[in-house]
Amino acid sequence: MNAMGDSAARILVVEDSDTQALQIRYLLEGAGHQVDRAATAEAALEALNGRLPDLVIADYHLPGMNGDELSRQIKLSVRTRRLPVLMLTEGRGEGLERQGLESGADAYLPKSVDRDLLLLRIRALLRGRSEAQTEEGDFSALRRARLLVVDDGATARMWLARLLSDDGYAVQAVATPEEAEAALGQDGAGWDAVLLRLEGTAFDAFALCRNLHALRSAAEGAEAGGFHIIGLGGGNPPSNALLSAAFDAGADELLPATITRDALRVRVRAMVRRKLLQDETRRIEAAARRNALEMAGARAEAAAAAAKAALADALAQANAELEAKNRELTEAQAQLIQAAKLASLGELVAGIAHEINNPLAFILAHQGTVERLLGRLADRLGQDAEAAAMLARCRDRMGAVSLGLQRIQDLVLKLRRFSRLDDGGFQDVDVPEALETILALLGHKIGERITVTRDYRAPRTLHCSPALLNQVAMNIVGNAVDAIEGAGTIAISTRSEGTQYVIEIADSGPGIPPELRERIFEPFFTTKPAGSGTGLGLSIAYRVVRSHDGTITLGRSSLGGARFVISVPMRDARGGPRP
Repeated sequence: MNAMGDSAARILVVEDSDTQALQIRYLLEGAGHQVDRAATAEAALEALNGRLPDLVIADYHLPGMNGDELSRQIKLSVRTRRLPVLMLTEGRGEGLERQGLESGADAYLPKSVDRDLLLLRIRALLRGRSEAQTEEGDFSALRRARLLVVDDGATARMWLARLLSDDGYAVQAVATPEEAEAALGQDGAGWDAVLLRLEGTAFDAFALCRNLHALRSAAEGAEAGGFHIIGLGGGNPPSNALLSAAFDAGADELLPATITRDALRVRVRAMVRRKLLQDETRRIEAAARRNALEMAGARAEAAAAAAKAALADALAQANAELEAKNRELTEAQAQLIQAAKLASLGELVAGIAHEINNPLAFILAHQGTVERLLGRLADRLGQDAEAAAMLARCRDRMGAVSLGLQRIQDLVLKLRRFSRLDDGGFQDVDVPEALETILALLGHKIGERITVTRDYRAPRTLHCSPALLNQVAMNIVGNAVDAIEGAGTIAISTRSEGTQYVIEIADSGPGIPPELRERIFEPFFTTKPAGSGTGLGLSIAYRVVRSHDGTITLGRSSLGGARFVISVPMRDARGGPRP
């Protein structure tokens, strides 16, 4: 059973003793936790560069870097500073506990503590942990601080290197300026501090200090800033002259040559901590700048994409508008051509009617004279039977001539009326008379094979443009005649529905397939064979009806063919709605 009562945690145990490490492992695994072990603080720091544990349990006394310095390194990093640290030690005393807690440890317990109490303490430290604590992110890696010791005295150099190594630093010791500059490289990257003895050396330590300062100054702006320079020399405290010379040469700190080892460790630790915090701050600021640049770049890309899309939409809209204008121009041109044809046809019809009307009037005038003379001649024939029969025959022929002349006269009248149907503006039109004129003009196509039925129920007069009947009705009736093969029927009717004047034309032809009904009013669309139609008739009819604020619809007629329903508002002579 899990003694902790909480979910399992990953715990890193830092313990150099195999026996102690095994005991802690058994205890924690028995409580349901997963345990990893590091034998040294340096190994623990390397492990923390991977997936973070939920808790670190560290022995205070470790070979090399002690537990308090390990805790201090953990708390210096943004990535690990929220990681709880439990310090264990075999020693006793308030000094050790205070030193451990001041280093950043969250709890301090002796190794001899009761196991249940230890588990309870661990449980308290794990309480409230979050997944974010163990997630990988954009953080710098944990590392041991790197120090360079420059001292041509072998004993002092070895003493300093051993002291700083025991504090957990990665230390390299050199004796000459050339070795120091070679170790630092071109920009000193990766180094945190240089400890340089300024007095009692065989080389010019201040010149080296100036060179080191120039080297790190050239590398300014990097995420990891330049190393710190710590000078050693002088009394306690150093003289003002020595301090001034050291700081002028570029040193960041001057420690007395007679400083105690504990004071030296504390002063170096403070300098290194400040350096690591500065590095972390620079890294965070550089990451923020990169993020800001990436955001600005993303916004710029989004704005460019939006502008490109807007330009594409504008071009597409312009192309669509241009195509629509092109189509309108084509339709207008076709209508102008059609209108010109109709105007020419009207002039031709009017001219033909006039030319027929002149001799017709002459013939009609002489017809009356001939009929009167035949009447007078009948009175003088007396009992001559043969002459009377011939006279009767002549009078019959004159009756047939008279009937033919009346038909010619009626046709001429209809031609003259048709020629005036394109007169501009609205006017009162006799609808039945106009429809009959259209039927008369199409009589040669209708012939005897097509029966035309009429049902005129609407008012006789409609205030409209003559083109409503000239172009609309004539196109629809003409199409119906063309569609009917052999015998058939065309039904024409008018009626009023409220304020609407309705003209309905139906036929018994094959009708129009449903998939084509939406296209029949498109310009140049026709179902007739090539050369038999322009495809403009119904398009013009649609526009004429629309100009009357009316509608034209297509459906299936009871006769089996197409049925066109034309509906326009009834107006008075002033153009307003008829009451």
